[in-house]
Amino acid sequence: MSPLPSSTTSVQIQQLYDKGLAHASYAIRSGRQVVIIDPARDPQPYYDFADEHDAKIVAVIETHPHADFVSSHLEIAQETGATIYVSKLVHASYPHHTFDDGQRISIGTVELHAINTPGHSPDSISILLMDELGQARAIFTGDTLFVGDVGRPDLRESDNVGGHSREELAAQLYRSTRQKLMTLPATTRVYPAHGPGSLCGKTTSLDLDSTIGKELKTNYALQPMSEDEFVRILLEDQPFMPKYFGHDVLLNKHGALPFEDSIRAVPRLFNADELAPDVLVIDTRPAAEFRLGHLPGAINLMDGGKFETWLGSIIGPQEPFYLVADSQIALDTVIRKTAKIGYEGNVRGALLTPQHLPATSPETNVDQVRERPEDFTIVDIRNRTETKQPIFENALLIPLPELRERAHEVPTSKPVLVHCAGGYRSAAGASILQAALPGSTIYDLGEAISTFQPQAVH
Repeated sequence: MSPLPSSTTSVQIQQLYDKGLAHASYAIRSGRQVVIIDPARDPQPYYDFADEHDAKIVAVIETHPHADFVSSHLEIAQETGATIYVSKLVHASYPHHTFDDGQRISIGTVELHAINTPGHSPDSISILLMDELGQARAIFTGDTLFVGDVGRPDLRESDNVGGHSREELAAQLYRSTRQKLMTLPATTRVYPAHGPGSLCGKTTSLDLDSTIGKELKTNYALQPMSEDEFVRILLEDQPFMPKYFGHDVLLNKHGALPFEDSIRAVPRLFNADELAPDVLVIDTRPAAEFRLGHLPGAINLMDGGKFETWLGSIIGPQEPFYLVADSQIALDTVIRKTAKIGYEGNVRGALLTPQHLPATSPETNVDQVRERPEDFTIVDIRNRTETKQPIFENALLIPLPELRERAHEVPTSKPVLVHCAGGYRSAAGASILQAALPGSTIYDLGEAISTFQPQAVH
């Protein structure tokens, strides 16, 4: 909970943070009215907040159609009667009121003003909270301005999401920051839609809120520079784009189906014999359990802090798959995470780990790798920005999101060794290659950086 200064003690700002997706949404309460900004797929926390304060949700504001998660704006509006506000530039197909420059919403004793801030997307808005004295107190910046960063401008280039060039959007972001956000009072609190680890930015701070004054001093993107220099700096070293991003933009423009209904619709299976042979299996168990036995061809995508992001990076938005977990609680958890990125309709079935698992994976002999790395075909599946510091010379660099499509590039004349930075991705990568290269020996080295000093092994 983040209270505003004393002059606005009647206003409460509650940040709700999803660490897995590095997503921050907000409930703003004044008196018995609540406005929700950029809600997550599960609407229940917002209902709980309103109930706790004996208040009513009267409005839901979307700063833009999000690429990295599915929003519950339509479900909340249908459940509570709240009005959805979004820029006219979204061309949303759900019932809504437009919310652009010069328009405002009253909530209790304060007002919320729309500010068009294109750049991350052409339809982005920021929401300025003005107190009863007419002073700017907080700005909800969506994906336009983060703590220590700004939103990436390269997510709307494909034709299905508008065909907007990254250079033009970056130039718009330069003007949005300079002409609008940076002109606000230094004391204005900044509440972004994302925190550290989000793929909507590249250098986001660990802090989850800030002030305009602090950002002017510390945010690299707000320092004095020309528009051309800003565009160049912003576009370099952006992270990879998961496969699901464009899918979620379109889904959010239309509005998603209710969350719990969508989860209940996922088929539950009770026997591995029900699995179709041509449908991918996602095994969410720990890597050690997967290596002891798994269904042939399964991908080991462990349930963890970034499960939904990697699911949507490895699997395409139109691709069906099965989910496997070792308990009913674990299975329900991964189904809910799958729904957070709008993939629940892709799940052909969810089942508990079968008793008889014929396929196994070999154990890695770390000493052998350390002493004779030349005996292996080493595949580095870290992201491109990470591989500027190689761990093994002559390693084949294929980022994990590209590995399924590029598995044929991996030579199989030697045993294949897969590594990443922290161990999570290598489990997925090794299982992908095991399925794609039958008859080959595939090893999962796991966390290479802690085991091998970069360039220490030749």
